[in-house]
Amino acid sequence: MSPEVIAAIIAASVSFVTLIGTLAAQFFGYRATSRDTETTLREQREQLDKTLAEQREQLDRTLAEQSKQLDRTLAEQRTRTQNERFATAADKLGSDKPPAVRLAGVYAMAGLADDWEENRQTCINVLCAYLHIPYEPDPGDKASAQERLNFLASREVRHTVIEVITAHLKDDAATSWRGLNFNFIGVVFDGGSFADARFSGGTVDFGWAQFPERWVDFSRVEFSCRKVNFGGAKFFGGTVDFKGAKFSDGVADFGGAEFRHGEVRFMRAEFAGGTVNFSDAEFAGGMVDFSDAKFSGGTVDFSAAADWSHPPTFGWDGLPPHGVKLPAATVQNQP
Repeated sequence: MSPEVIAAIIAASVSFVTLIGTLAAQFFGYRATSRDTETTLREQREQLDKTLAEQREQLDRTLAEQSKQLDRTLAEQRTRTQNERFATAADKLGSDKPPAVRLAGVYAMAGLADDWEENRQTCINVLCAYLHIPYEPDPGDKASAQERLNFLASREVRHTVIEVITAHLKDDAATSWRGLNFNFIGVVFDGGSFADARFSGGTVDFGWAQFPERWVDFSRVEFSCRKVNFGGAKFFGGTVDFKGAKFSDGVADFGGAEFRHGEVRFMRAEFAGGTVNFSDAEFAGGMVDFSDAKFSGGTVDFSAAADWSHPPTFGWDGLPPHGVKLPAATVQNQP
């Protein structure tokens, strides 16, 4: 082989080796660059994720704080609005206002009680307090037309208060007022209906209430509250109907009540599980009728009745049912 060919082969070999080296260097350089790029990109992604997470956290904190602030603002506005509604409704119930305005006040206060759960009891207290306004009795037929109209209008407002309360204690009430307290101490009831109401959970106080005339309806009322108090109540002239009423679980206190005139009906009433107390009650006139009443599990106590000159009608033959305690030496077999 000639020197020229050998030289050419060597030159070609050197060129090939150089090419291979160059390619290898490029390849390994590319790989290193690629690794560096991946590392850089990974670090950038991690930094971006961290930044985004911090921004999201900050945004969440900001939104949460804004939401709390909005809730506080809305609560303050709502409380301010409810207080304004309360003041307006209470003002309408003033005794110096015309009857139509007072009627509007009754419904306004009841509507506020429905909307303002945390102060519902306060609104109910105001409605009950309206019934405590000094009672002006019926002026009679000889009074002037204006006096008669004023009395009838005032009575309509009182009866509307009773109607509104009763409606919120029935099974179909849109907003229930059960479980709350009702203060009727000393109220004069010249009519009105609590029929089908259900008092439960709280206390109901008719202590020293007066039932002088007309018809007050407690038929089918259920008293399953902690205590219902008729202590010292005066039944003298009207008809008070407890027909089909239920007294259960708690204490029903008629201690010291006076039954002197009129009619009080407990026919088909049910006394179960609780205690009904008639101690110191006076049965000195009128009619009190327990005919067909049911007694189970509880106690109905007449044993310390202060006056038995006109005893109630029980409508059973022989001894009283279990749980009914009558005064000693009284006639137990009622017609």
